Amino acid sequence: MAHDDKKAALVAWAEAHQGFLKDKALFATGTTGGRILQALPKLNLTRLKSGPLGGDQQLGAMIAEGRLDVLIFFVDPLSPQPHDVDVKALIRMATLADIPFACNPATADLIVSGAS
Repeated sequence: MAHDDKKAALVAWAEAHQGFLKDKALFATGTTGGRILQALPKLNLTRLKSGPLGGDQQLGAMIAEGRLDVLIFFVDPLSPQPHDVDVKALIRMATLADIPFACNPATADLIVSGAS
């Protein structure tokens, strides 16, 4: 997932790592998932609701159920988010579940290089 000003960066990151992503079950919030699928239609990506409309909570529930191994969420620290409470809850879930959490391309690159 990605905040609005970071969606293009996440799509570019996914394109650069499509070899790694091609055999993974992926989940993305609504708009971000749509943009990734537009660029990479062969990915096994399930679109959830838009983040502010419940997608953040859907991902949090998946983490709580042990269904996600990694959270990649490109955060825009300079723009206020109306659903900031949901974002904080999602980050808290990733931390509690002790799963890797990338909030920028550099960290996401490290996760991919460690998994390879």
